[in-house]
Amino acid sequence: MKSPKSPGKSPRRPAPRLGPNLTLEALCEGVVCGVDEAGRGPWAGPVCAAAVILPADGGPEGIDDSKKLNAKQREAMEGEIKARALAWAVAFATVEEIAELNILHATGLAMRRAVEALSVTPVVALVDGNYRFPLPCEVRPVIGGDALSLSIAAASILAKTARDRLMVEADSLYPGYGFASNKGYNAKIHSDGLRRLGPSPIHRMAWAPVKAALAGELFDFEDEVVD
Repeated sequence: MKSPKSPGKSPRRPAPRLGPNLTLEALCEGVVCGVDEAGRGPWAGPVCAAAVILPADGGPEGIDDSKKLNAKQREAMEGEIKARALAWAVAFATVEEIAELNILHATGLAMRRAVEALSVTPVVALVDGNYRFPLPCEVRPVIGGDALSLSIAAASILAKTARDRLMVEADSLYPGYGFASNKGYNAKIHSDGLRRLGPSPIHRMAWAPVKAALAGELFDFEDEVVD
């Protein structure tokens, strides 16, 4: 008696993409861009925003929330995203605009500049967070969007890498604050520099630590995690 044949293996299905994906993009009609910012919380430097329109296949593998990637991974992904995206743009709002408008509205200004700079006009913008910024297309806020939407995650990488580069350049212009390492965020070298040197031209004068330095007051803060 012949032993029964073992059943043939079924075709292997491709593994689903882990992390952010295009589910939210697929629920929109028309061209969709993802929008995110970097630099709302630092003591110094501009706020940066990026807008990205990805191809239907999602673009390069490895796109994720920028906070989950280290600096080297973000830099590698930045080049791949720019090469594969249907359109991308990065824009800033200056320290002066932050002072004039406040950080929330300056963030919206940077986002609007990024969306308007896209070479392809989007119909819908998926924006990280819960605020409906006034952009030149329909806006859909997505809380935790950089962990859900592939387009937002791609935008988070471009915004973060662009702003980090600018702050490294600022370190050579305004030495003593550690901008190359802390990117303008809270860090001991930064607070020590403020005590010793006072604020630089790119410090946000409305921020409590900067005000304290101007007043000659001592202050102590724990270092923030920026990577």
